[in-house]
Amino acid sequence: MISLSFSVPALVIAFVITVTEMTEVVALVFALSAEAGRIRTGALGAIAGTGTIAAVALVSGAALEAVPHADLLGVSAIVLFAFGVFLFRSTLRSYRRAARPSTAPAPSTQHAAHFAGGFTVGAIEATEAVIVLLALAAGGAGTSALVGALAGGAVLIVAAAIVHERIRKIKVPTLKLGGTSLLFSFGVFWGGEALGFSWPGSDLILIPMFFVALVLVRGAVALRLSYDRPVQPKG
Repeated sequence: MISLSFSVPALVIAFVITVTEMTEVVALVFALSAEAGRIRTGALGAIAGTGTIAAVALVSGAALEAVPHADLLGVSAIVLFAFGVFLFRSTLRSYRRAARPSTAPAPSTQHAAHFAGGFTVGAIEATEAVIVLLALAAGGAGTSALVGALAGGAVLIVAAAIVHERIRKIKVPTLKLGGTSLLFSFGVFWGGEALGFSWPGSDLILIPMFFVALVLVRGAVALRLSYDRPVQPKG
């Protein structure tokens, strides 16, 4: 039951944890939407996943803490790796089309995959945030936790809308390259956590992971494109 007491520290904690966890959701939704060229399907999946966890939290309360988090992370890592491979192939096709503009792009039909990926990401991050919020509520700061979480969510929605307009101006191959790298980065990160590995720097390790993945994916694309070029006969 939510307490009506008000606590500024609890509000700040709830705000920060919501922004921290849900920022990862926003980033991954953008990554998932890179192949589709639109954000709607992945965003709906993330909203559904987040809403499902929120509903479970309201109904079952602290029982949510019994969710086997390692298993959830492991499944999510597999999903992200699988979609990362799919998006890599799409990234390669985009670079090929950029090199041969006459080739017509094939329409995307992977709406179910985008929705499932968004749902998984939303559920994972919402679970982590809700566990902290439930702890605050159990300590008698439920109202503050709720206000802080809602404020954090509102800030992220506005920020995502602003960033989305800028992301739409990025060329498709570049956007897909970044999306593919982001999916592989989170796949490695969550896979390691599922296996019990403690990453140095916690979530901050995702930054160098992303850049390493970016270099590797771009190198793989360049390598594949080099095989596409016809061998020039020796004169």
